[in-house]
Amino acid sequence: MSVSVTTRVVKIGNSRGIRIPKPLLDRLGLVEEVELTVEGDQLIIRPIRRPRDGWDEQFELMAKRGDDRLLDAEAPSLTHWDAEEWEWL
Repeated sequence: MSVSVTTRVVKIGNSRGIRIPKPLLDRLGLVEEVELTVEGDQLIIRPIRRPRDGWDEQFELMAKRGDDRLLDAEAPSLTHWDAEEWEWL
């Protein structure tokens, strides 16, 4: 669904800015920082997506479902090489 809003470019100090209506901010999840991109004659404003956004919630959901178990078998304890050949510097 496309939404179109007309707004004015306003002076902000030595710069210019636009006021974005709250319903649009809420719909797009624009909070503090945004990414601005120019494509052709369009200015595109996107919310900043952090690489690990939502991971905490997903880990909690995994724990509730029991999906947080280790997939690999437990590694054996020290081997002969670990105990006698390995040298820590």
